[in-house]
Amino acid sequence: MRTNTSPTGLALLLIVVGLLVSFTSITAAFVTHEDVWRYLIAGGCFVQFLGWVVHGRRNGGRR
Repeated sequence: MRTNTSPTGLALLLIVVGLLVSFTSITAAFVTHEDVWRYLIAGGCFVQFLGWVVHGRRNGGRR
């Protein structure tokens, strides 16, 4: 059993990139009021979701 359940490697990269894209897009959407930023927000959230899926798959679905 692994005692370290923190994301590492590809999972951590996807989670961090997804967060950065989402937060940057949220700020840009708030400032510019352009609808195109909503697609980047959704894309960033999806990349973050993929990171958590990769992390969960590596841990066998356990917390």
